[in-house]
Amino acid sequence: MRRIPLAVGFLLSALWMSAQNPESGRVEYESRCARCHGGDGTGGELGPPIVFRLAQLQDEQLSLVILNGVPDKGMPGFKLTGLEMSGMVSHLRTLRPPRRDGPQPKPATVQTTDGKTLNGMAMNRGPEDLQLLTEDKRLQLLRKVGEKYRRVTSQVDWPTYHGSYSGNRYSPRDAINTKTVSRLAPKWIFTISGSSRLQVTPVVVDGVMYVTNANECYALDPGTGRQIWAYRRPRTRGVIGDAAAGINRGVSVAGDRLFIVTDHAHIIALNRFTGALLWDTEMADWRKNYNATSAPLAVGNLVVSGTAGGDEGVRGFVAAFDQTTGKEVWRFWTVPARGEPLSETWGAGVDTPGATAWFTGTYDPELDTLFWPTGNPGPDLNGDNRPGDNLYSDCILALDAKTGRLKWHYQHTPHDLWDWDSQQPPVLVDTQWNGKPRKLLLHANRNGFFYVLDRVEGKLLLAKPFVKKLTWASAIGADGRPVLNPNQTPTTEGAQVCPAIEGATNWFSTSFSPLTGLYYVQTLEKCNIFRKSPAEWKAGRDFMGGSTRPVPGETPVKILRALDIQTGKIVWELPQTGNANSWGGTLSTAGGLVIFCDDSGALSAADAGTGKLLWTFPTGQTWKASPMTYVFDGKQYVAVAAGPNILSFGLVD
Repeated sequence: MRRIPLAVGFLLSALWMSAQNPESGRVEYESRCARCHGGDGTGGELGPPIVFRLAQLQDEQLSLVILNGVPDKGMPGFKLTGLEMSGMVSHLRTLRPPRRDGPQPKPATVQTTDGKTLNGMAMNRGPEDLQLLTEDKRLQLLRKVGEKYRRVTSQVDWPTYHGSYSGNRYSPRDAINTKTVSRLAPKWIFTISGSSRLQVTPVVVDGVMYVTNANECYALDPGTGRQIWAYRRPRTRGVIGDAAAGINRGVSVAGDRLFIVTDHAHIIALNRFTGALLWDTEMADWRKNYNATSAPLAVGNLVVSGTAGGDEGVRGFVAAFDQTTGKEVWRFWTVPARGEPLSETWGAGVDTPGATAWFTGTYDPELDTLFWPTGNPGPDLNGDNRPGDNLYSDCILALDAKTGRLKWHYQHTPHDLWDWDSQQPPVLVDTQWNGKPRKLLLHANRNGFFYVLDRVEGKLLLAKPFVKKLTWASAIGADGRPVLNPNQTPTTEGAQVCPAIEGATNWFSTSFSPLTGLYYVQTLEKCNIFRKSPAEWKAGRDFMGGSTRPVPGETPVKILRALDIQTGKIVWELPQTGNANSWGGTLSTAGGLVIFCDDSGALSAADAGTGKLLWTFPTGQTWKASPMTYVFDGKQYVAVAAGPNILSFGLVD
């Protein structure tokens, strides 16, 4: 007979007993919890809001939190009886998040400094600014001048997650430069309540900024940070994977539409001027372990996206949807079905393969080609059931944008046993190579090698290590395959391998400056002990097939490195002081700067040519996002998500 642990038995009895009396639970809540978390769960004198988290917890999970507390956050546990616990949970289920749609629009008529009259709905306003939805259903951002208003807009946008189709995170603006960066200071802050560590990159289009959290989108005035509208839908209870942690990395915009994925693997379209829902399309069934986290990419009349769930054993794909209707136009499966060509590269593992395409790709309009990275095979650390290369896991896919037809692929880590997906930015650069113009694709891979490909035909031109702690392979051979070292695969006892499971780098943004010819990447010098274990796929469960642990005595370090793309040589490097657990990227500009998220929690700027540190601003946060820049009302700004906040910086006089 299987024994039930005491704590679990307590919870089962608490949930089974019970009259489910929310009124008795209210009294219990008010006597024990309200002072900290507020009578409505939206935060109190001593504690944070809890109402936004309730929908993410099953009753059993919620009861465990109440029973055990959250010691590292200062919350004590409460030893309630079964009936008390039942009532408490029942009462908590009655709490609802407050509306976060901002002020209700009100009719407004204003005179502009150019002699015109604007009629519409005031979406929001401050003493010196007004956000007006005019009768033509367009947003006007206004600034007060006496009794009138002047219209303002952005001169340089940041229209996609990567900034441009090329993904190079380079800005041609130079107002913030090596001479002026010392005057960079915070201008405004926007906080998304109930969030923790945002991973979004803000998008700015036609003078409006769009930022996201899981199942939430906010339109902001990029000059003030004032909210214009908000869209929010409940989190999906029971969803697993990264989306369960509240991850969403941003939006894509085309015309009057804005596109975002939801935690349960839907893609939706909103009116970008009002936030109204236009359509909602299911990409995959979340009950089969699918979820979604990253910004889609609008190309032509389509919007393209993949899903997450690779660590949970789903079958990956890239799909394109009609921007107007949401109807699926094409789908490329990243793993063949059983019996199809290339299924022999999987063996029995073809049924639960992973290889999701969750990250945002890039696009070459001239070639009309999408370049999309794919994820690791599953189970992550145990390849016993999936012999072969496991195509198309850990690849860059070159796809025809109109049809989804595969043009070529390149696989970085065949038969990956270390969870080193290829979900790092594929950066497109047109430059000289061996004295001749060439279309290149740059990619610093999680496996520790920096790759340069000809993106027309997929030919490998260069592959060099960009970290020192790299033991799994000695080189990338002339055939494009890694030259493996012995004793570098996970074992049941555990094997020391470098890089660590986090990779030599990861999904956070890289950048390339055409002024310096250098490619900037945040790197991690770290190893792990990799251990494999049996894995059985189940809905609602992870599918790792093992685990990792730190190497005893090792001190990991994050290092910003600048690579010469012609040779792969490290031109300069900037080690950082921190816990080596940050996930922030880089931005390069025509002002001669590389702006990056320092491992210490500071937003920093260095000379792009020399690596000399020029400016730093401590945020006190652990980075999970990358910086961007835009020009609004004639002034250049740098914005980044830090913790639950969007921070925007500009020059002070």
